[in-house]
Amino acid sequence: MNKDLNYIKAYLIGALKAHGQSLKTALDTPEKFEVKGTIEAMQGKKKVDGIYFASVVPKPKDVRFYFFPTYTHAEELKKDMPEALQKCLKGKSCFHIKGLDESLEKSIKDLVEKGVEVYKRDGLL
Repeated sequence: MNKDLNYIKAYLIGALKAHGQSLKTALDTPEKFEVKGTIEAMQGKKKVDGIYFASVVPKPKDVRFYFFPTYTHAEELKKDMPEALQKCLKGKSCFHIKGLDESLEKSIKDLVEKGVEVYKRDGLL
C-alpha cells in the first residue's frame, strides 16, 4: 500500500489526463486540479462550455477525489464498485484516498473510464 500523498495525487491526475480527448484541464494549482468536458452541455439549468467532471484536492492526511459522475449517475457507477473503493467514498461524490495498492489503482482507473463512457453516451462529453 503506497501512502505517499504526492504519489496518490499524481496517480489521480494521471488517470484523468489519460482522457485528454474528452476532458480539459480547468484548473491546475498545487491546491487543486480540476477537469471538465470539452463541449457545451447543460449543468443543471445552465449551459456551460464544459460540464464539471472531477477534481483532485490534496489534504494533510489524504487526497480528495471529487468525481461528479458518481453523483449524476450514482446507481450505474456504484452498483459494481469494488468494496475497497466504496470504503473511500464519503458522501455522494468525494473519495478520501489515504493509500493506493494495485487493486485500488485499477478500480479508480476503471471508474474514471466508466464515467467518461457514461458522459459520452449521454452527450455530456
